[in-house]
Amino acid sequence: MGRMELGRRAAIVGAAVAMLAVGIAGAQPKERKPDLADAVAGTYAGDVISDSKGSSRSNVTLTLTRSGPNTVTVTSNYSRLPVINVPLEAVMGNIQHTSRADSVFVYNRAKKQLDVTFQNEVSWSGFKSE
Repeated sequence: MGRMELGRRAAIVGAAVAMLAVGIAGAQPKERKPDLADAVAGTYAGDVISDSKGSSRSNVTLTLTRSGPNTVTVTSNYSRLPVINVPLEAVMGNIQHTSRADSVFVYNRAKKQLDVTFQNEVSWSGFKSE
């Protein structure tokens, strides 16, 4: 290999490294805009206010975790309440969902109040913890 060939290879490798560095820098994720899931994510303190298979229960905590764009996963400290995934939409000052026929989710932004009915059997109501 001659000097000319080595110099050429070094230039090509240098250019490739520079392009790779630019590509990596450009591949950094863009900052996403907060969505409805961000608005409702958090911990809520409340009560089971009706249960078709049992009695009411006080001091039940729901945790809403953002699981995707405009989607949250709802979990609780009460085994009677199933885990549900909720796609969200804004409707007349509230955040709610209507895609599941067996569950209801309504968040009143002004009051920070959440009402959830799970599988048309158990209803829970409470407020966002600060």
